[in-house]
Amino acid sequence: MPLIAEVGWGGLVQAPETITWTDISTYVDVDQQGVTIARGASDELSETQPGTATLLLDNVDGRFTAGNALSPYYPYVRRNAPIRLSVAVMPAKAGSAPYPMAQLADDFDDNRVNTTLWPSNYGGATETGGRARIPVTTAGSAGFLSAREWTLTGSKLTARLVTLPGANGSSVALASMWANSTTSGTRLGWRYNAVTGAITAENQVGFTDAAPTSATYNPRDYAWLRIRESGGTVYWESSGDGWDWTVRRTLATPAWVTSQTLTAEFPTSRTGGTNDFVEWDLVGAEVRPRFWGLVNDWPTRLQGLSSTVLITCTDLFKRLNRRPALRSMLGEEILTLSPMVYFPLTEDSTSTTAGDVGGNGAPSLAITQAGAGGTLALGSADGPTETGEQVPVFTPSTATAGKWLMADLGPQFEDTTVSYLTFEAWFKTTTTGRAIMGVHSLDLVNQHVLSIAAGGTLQIEWTSDGTALTVEAVTSPATLADGNWHHVVYDQREGKVWIDGTLTDSALAVPRRFYERVLHVGGYRGTRLWNGSIGHAVVYATDTYSVGPLITGHYSAGMTGFAGEDADVRIQRLASYASVDSVTISGSTFDPIASQGPGGTQVVARMREVESTESGRLFAERDYYGLAFQSRDLRYNPDPSSEVFTIAYADLETKSVELADDDQKLVNSLEASRPGGATQKVTAPSSIQAFGIYDPGALSILKTSDNSVLDAAYWRVSRYADPAPELREVPIEAYTMSTYLDILDADISSYFSVTSMPAQSPASSMRVTVEGYTETIKEKSHLIQFHTSATNNDSVWVLDDPTYSVLDSTTRLAY
Repeated sequence: MPLIAEVGWGGLVQAPETITWTDISTYVDVDQQGVTIARGASDELSETQPGTATLLLDNVDGRFTAGNALSPYYPYVRRNAPIRLSVAVMPAKAGSAPYPMAQLADDFDDNRVNTTLWPSNYGGATETGGRARIPVTTAGSAGFLSAREWTLTGSKLTARLVTLPGANGSSVALASMWANSTTSGTRLGWRYNAVTGAITAENQVGFTDAAPTSATYNPRDYAWLRIRESGGTVYWESSGDGWDWTVRRTLATPAWVTSQTLTAEFPTSRTGGTNDFVEWDLVGAEVRPRFWGLVNDWPTRLQGLSSTVLITCTDLFKRLNRRPALRSMLGEEILTLSPMVYFPLTEDSTSTTAGDVGGNGAPSLAITQAGAGGTLALGSADGPTETGEQVPVFTPSTATAGKWLMADLGPQFEDTTVSYLTFEAWFKTTTTGRAIMGVHSLDLVNQHVLSIAAGGTLQIEWTSDGTALTVEAVTSPATLADGNWHHVVYDQREGKVWIDGTLTDSALAVPRRFYERVLHVGGYRGTRLWNGSIGHAVVYATDTYSVGPLITGHYSAGMTGFAGEDADVRIQRLASYASVDSVTISGSTFDPIASQGPGGTQVVARMREVESTESGRLFAERDYYGLAFQSRDLRYNPDPSSEVFTIAYADLETKSVELADDDQKLVNSLEASRPGGATQKVTAPSSIQAFGIYDPGALSILKTSDNSVLDAAYWRVSRYADPAPELREVPIEAYTMSTYLDILDADISSYFSVTSMPAQSPASSMRVTVEGYTETIKEKSHLIQFHTSATNNDSVWVLDDPTYSVLDSTTRLAY
């Protein structure tokens, strides 16, 4: 059960696909300290907590000392370095020959060649440093060769390629992994060519393959290699972590694969150049990820001439919890599209300038006076309905006397405007013939203005030669000067305009690619001064693609806060605000969610609101940089076949087991409400009569109807008005169990059963749901303490079902 600990030195956690991982497993203390990992929640009513991991590293040579210029990892021994932990389970040989090739397993950890497994290790091949080390030498071939006792049919050959040979001036330098037939030169496998840097998937006959599948080797994709046969097809697969595999080639299974007993071989050869070696490891390993996250710090402990570093690590939630409070949903939607400049115009009434939050360092918009009189009051009017923000009020004396906002955005902006531009803004007015926003070059040769025509419709004005502005009328509603908030998007690249989320014109003939740098908002060059409010003025550069269609949803963001979208969609939307692209959605029951439009809270807090509203589960994945969101129906009435494993009571790693029968979860009275809805109450009279009132306090959730709130309250009370005795902690020494791999597959919301319970138990078998776990990984030990709940808490009524229609027991209506 080798531990695999890898650090992505210098890698960007937000770009996990670009990380190159370095194995530091040999420095981890698994003999004494062990590796401790905590994940999930203590019970089903608690929020999942950020996952953590703790490792003690041998630092005798200072390689893990932050700031040590002599470290081979310098300067990347630093906080927030990506880290991932896995265990490699080595299958045991069972049955009689010929054995499935998946049982050919060797971790090479004792530095002695297993001559039973590898009766022919030739050319100086050794087991060194916990790996199979095979010379790549001009002296002749070298390699590890197994006994002829294996079959590939319905099985696989897996290995980790750890150290590559170099070209070293050779004309030929090869390292391979083969499943050999009884005919010399007829074989399937992978081959690395150090001279070309290519990794090839080959089906050789007579030592050649006329059409191998070739790729340039990189450890992110090809650190692990395997050949697998299933259902009449051979698969060549590769992986960066030994867990997530990608098919690189397929082939109809050759006849010899199903009819012959095979050998496995790892040979090398070199012609000319300088000798070196290749290293393979973990042949046959089944990898199970246990943790993916960030190293919090690298505290160096000095004891005499020895040194250790005890690192603590936290999963993806560490990064999410560090993020600042979100802007409004509208603001976050804009920022995800990486605007050139974004002026929300949400400064308070004491401000005299308005800043860019697009992140490109643009100057602020300054209040600018035209003529005499008029006012511009920042932070004085309610913005679009669901933003919860205040925006400016422009009140000119006349169209040419008053104040507007202006800034020279500088040469950087001007250089960028060689791209196509897309403009976006919100506006509100009852006055026609005024300018919303405009841009121009310093010499006024290039100009571009969005304005309201005298008739109340939208128009675009432009010049590219410094002459009078050409007016391009835009098909739009009869009047936009109706005193209501409106949203406009003008996509210069596509010649399209969207108003209030609807495409209104798609055939504009405005010239494109202007060089411009001076931005005006609420007027243009001291004329057509705006009378009303403007918010969220944005300019995008869209040289390679059009953002217009992506912006149309911003109208819903501002006016409804996406109220009514399903919870799974909301979670993915919120994750995108934190630059998390990967969210695994499980289950199918997701209710509509109310608006979370206004800003001011962190992304995790908003996700937790959705999680609580749905009675779902949100947590970080343990095998990659991503989130998982599970609906409540994922736990409904599990089929026995969905259990990941079963374990006898006598095999639990404890001298005593406690069946909890307390009032920790008891709820028989619950008051619930939603934003803008009624406050409602659900009770369980028989429970109140028996135990008294147990009310956890008011429940406020983001439902969109009173009936949904009532359903949620009923669901809670019906489950916990009289909870049955349950197992809440199940400790297992997984390493010693024949179901080790199955136990490692158990994760949050998985099921398993504890069987053969003592006669004093309420049942001979008790099924539990995993809510979380704490595990300690040591040499030949893997103790997992599962935090569990009673699975039947989530059972729902099925008509005429012998199990799920028992009166007063399993007749709970699904929610």
